[in-house]
This record gives sequence, C-alpha cells and structure tokens, in this order.
Amino acid sequence: MSDPTILAYVFWHWRREDIEADEYEERQRRFHVALASAPSEGLEGSHSFALSGAPWANRGRDAYEDWYLVRGTTALEPLNAAAVSASRKEPHDAAAALAAGGAAGLYTLRLGRVLPAARHARWFAKPAGMPYDELWTMLGPRLKRHGAALWMRFMVLGPGPEFCLQSTGPLDLPAALAGPEIVLRPVL
Repeated sequence: MSDPTILAYVFWHWRREDIEADEYEERQRRFHVALASAPSEGLEGSHSFALSGAPWANRGRDAYEDWYLVRGTTALEPLNAAAVSASRKEPHDAAAALAAGGAAGLYTLRLGRVLPAARHARWFAKPAGMPYDELWTMLGPRLKRHGAALWMRFMVLGPGPEFCLQSTGPLDLPAALAGPEIVLRPVL
C-alpha cells in the first residue's frame, strides 16, 4: 500500500567534465552516509542512482538522481538545513564542489511502496483527458504484480515529467503512457 505522507525530494545532478565518475560517486556516497548517520527530523532515508537518458538532467547525458525520502513537507526545511551543517557539511561541500549543475523536483508516493532497489524508471505524463482514477485503475494491478512504485509530481516543482514509475525490472506500459525508460545503477 502506498503511504501518502512520504515525499521524495529528487535531485538530479551531474559532474564536471574534468572529474572522474569514481571520485564523484565516492563523494556522493560519503555525503549520503553522513546524512544517514545524523538524519534530520522527518528524513526516512536516501538513495542515489547513476543514469543516462533523462532529458531534464544534463541534457540526457550521464547524470545522477538522488532520492531523499521525507515524512511530509514539514521535513523539507530541516533536511535543507541539516544537509549543509554539522557532520554533514564537509561531505556535502566536497560533493557539491565537483558538480557541474543540478535540478530538483518533489514527488509523492501515489501507488505501491518505496523501492530503493529500483533498477528501472519510466517517466511519463498522464494522457490529456484521462481522469486520474482511470490511470490508477490501469496501473494498480501492474504495480502489484511487479512490486513497483508510482510517484506523482507534488505541485509543479522541477523539470521532470508528472509521473515516475520505478521497478526492479523492465515494465511494459500502454502506449498512451509513453516516456523515457531509464536504467538505474545504484551508487550506494
């Protein structure tokens, strides 16, 4: 069952061209470990993926996608403050120093459950004229069968499409839900 109080602050970022992926990813891991060791109020966890093909992240080239799971909007301010303070400041600053750019969005878990082991993401928009209830009915059985999660954009904050369907394997969707399917490689 989904948990409507769980939000995901999704941060897409990419490394500078003069920085090797291994060094960039190691600094990202150190930051996520520091955050997990001293989490902010309402932070439920985080995970990070390497990806390619998301048009809104580094123009579709190699990028990273961090998911910071929080319990409601009131957890966003403490997360923002905690990320750059105390024991998390140095790892954050070291990772940020290697980034060439970034963009973010805020998503809410609509169907399914949090899936930190996701290996595939399908990003799409709801077809014009389709009621949300029809979309839930169409996707609900597929998500249950495959243990997938459907995230919906929370307001229009960020460049990503309205929906992200995460799964552990490829998932066929009706043609009406076309959008980029992105293979995810866990960074931590």
